[in-house]
Amino acid sequence: QVQLVESGGGLVQPGGSLRLSCAASGVTVSRWSMGWFRHLPGQEREGVAAINHFGDTAYVDSVKGRFTISRDNAKNTLFLQMNSLKPDDTAMYYCAADPNYSDMGGVPGAPIFSYWGQGTQVTVSS
Repeated sequence: QVQLVESGGGLVQPGGSLRLSCAASGVTVSRWSMGWFRHLPGQEREGVAAINHFGDTAYVDSVKGRFTISRDNAKNTLFLQMNSLKPDDTAMYYCAADPNYSDMGGVPGAPIFSYWGQGTQVTVSS
């Protein structure tokens, strides 16, 4: 049974940093494609960053140079380091996994991913 559990969200001031974690079970993060998405009510879920089993990464333009996706294979955990946070980064952040997709020409769309976590809220506000 696949389970993805996000943590690390919270309230942070503009310019601050947060590190999101996604603890995976039933998934081998080193062998699957993994992604981070964010969602605001009334808007479509936006792909933020993704990584495939080769270690290739992709980012949406708005976070390039500020966010970094990584994984700890020993802990089977996915991370999203978020620096220089802006109010526009406020959203619910979700971890996602797929066993097959590997094209990191851009962040894959949400329908690509088969499994999802419950999300962690990130609020950037002074």
